[in-house]
Amino acid sequence: MFFIMGVSPKQEELDFNQTTICYHCGKYGEYKVTKEYMVLSLFFIPVLKWNKKFYVKTTCCGSIYSIDKGLGERISKGENVTVHDKDLKLVHMGKNYYKKRCSNCSFKTNEDFQYCPRCAFPFK
Repeated sequence: MFFIMGVSPKQEELDFNQTTICYHCGKYGEYKVTKEYMVLSLFFIPVLKWNKKFYVKTTCCGSIYSIDKGLGERISKGENVTVHDKDLKLVHMGKNYYKKRCSNCSFKTNEDFQYCPRCAFPFK
């Protein structure tokens, strides 16, 4: 007799969307919640799950935050939950994408200015 078993990491995106203004990049975006865990499978059937972690990713700049396990479990159950900035712990900072950068003073902007608002140098 032999057993087919294995331990592997799993990741699933939860059904949660919350529109917000990102405090990292200042753009409108959404919070997407992901659950990660380890699973023990016996004959390809998941038997045991442990080490659950919940992460929030922003759609605007791609920053990743961890959230409390209790809050993540409530989201996983489908409860109507609002994620606040105080609930987020930064794991990975996303990238800011700027349309224009002043070659004189290095000011970055997403607006369609012809001249830099800081030093009045023309954008190219």
